[in-house]
Amino acid sequence: MVSLKKYQNKKIAIYGMGLTGFSVASKLKKLNTDVYCWDDKKRTRDKAKKKGFKINKFWLNKKLIQNIVISPGIDIEKCKLKNYLRENLNKVITDLDIFFDINKDTPIISITGTNGKSTTCKIIEKILKTAGFNVKTVGNIGSPILLSKKVKRKTILILEISSYQLEYSKLIRSKHAAILNISPDHLERHLNMSNYQKIKCRIFLAQKSSDYSYINETNKYFKSIKRIFKAKGIKSKLITVNKSNVNFLLKKITNKYFKNKGNIENLAFAYKIAKKLNIKNKIIIRAINNYKGLEHRQEIVFSNKKIHCVNDSKATSFDASLQSLASYNRIYWIVGGLPKFKDNFDTKIIKKNIVHAYIIGKQTGFFEKKIRGIIPYTISNNIKNAINNIYKDLKKHENKRNTILFSPAAASFDQFKNFEERGFSFKSLIKRKLNA
Repeated sequence: MVSLKKYQNKKIAIYGMGLTGFSVASKLKKLNTDVYCWDDKKRTRDKAKKKGFKINKFWLNKKLIQNIVISPGIDIEKCKLKNYLRENLNKVITDLDIFFDINKDTPIISITGTNGKSTTCKIIEKILKTAGFNVKTVGNIGSPILLSKKVKRKTILILEISSYQLEYSKLIRSKHAAILNISPDHLERHLNMSNYQKIKCRIFLAQKSSDYSYINETNKYFKSIKRIFKAKGIKSKLITVNKSNVNFLLKKITNKYFKNKGNIENLAFAYKIAKKLNIKNKIIIRAINNYKGLEHRQEIVFSNKKIHCVNDSKATSFDASLQSLASYNRIYWIVGGLPKFKDNFDTKIIKKNIVHAYIIGKQTGFFEKKIRGIIPYTISNNIKNAINNIYKDLKKHENKRNTILFSPAAASFDQFKNFEERGFSFKSLIKRKLNA
């Protein structure tokens, strides 16, 4: 393949040797590329060196490098090599660019958005597999994209893409590309909503007239996304999506996972894409009824006639939590952690669904300020205390069915390594309480 040969003997620098950086270095090494690596952390550089990669201050020799691959976590405006990278923006590429370049002939479905990316990818995967397609889900959902095994002929790739990945990518082109929704997120890096929307729209830029793009017509930023789409002269066919598109399907779906409003929205996108692939409704319904949701994303931990326990640890912003808060009644809500920069935290719109809130984490003052006078609350500091406090309060309402919702509306890093560890902690403590 021409795309593979063009990397042979090419001099490419990699800045940032985390998981993504290592995946790029490993892939390029197999393609006989001359790879020069750097990371600002000495320990990471030493690790790369032990793995046999060249550690090199490539920016000191301006004529040496033909391309610079930067990891998604690197913000050009704030990193140590910002001046060099600004001067060489035309040389900057990402792991996504390399992946798309290598897989030009592969049909690709790309999914981005603020919330619901992983779930939507997995719903599409389930439908396509049920329909008999050879399909593989890769990207931000798991391991770095270049670590995925060799793609077989006729495989359809489903790719989850974050704004960090899109920001500096150039070559990406998908047969089907979707922006599920937009709400304030990562603004500490993207600065404002205008920039954030433009970055998300990069998922459409390289599409051709034979491709399809999908956007959410009920999202607050629908009109501005549409304006960007037209202003950029994007050639693909624009498909608008509304969760009402699948109302008729819901009558035949018995899977309780799709009683949640957020998951209905995810299903609407999956349905539109599936229909463009000529998949019959009866196959879609069968797939959905057999679909099992992802962990930590509106995951039902326990349910009976008296209590419903939901682990939504992946909800790292208020808008992400809003999908769960709007889907249940009589909620005992565990909330807190590291609040997202400029997050629009408006609890008035769902206060009628919440009986009581239990604030955890190291920034309880932020959440207390947001819900004071709107929702009754208790400062619990950690998940264990919150669950104990909930069970004390539940005794007052044992005759009614209540929901314990762990949807923090904040990042996890103040008390946990990541949202997965936080979710496992909640599930373990809940199960211990139920078995007591």
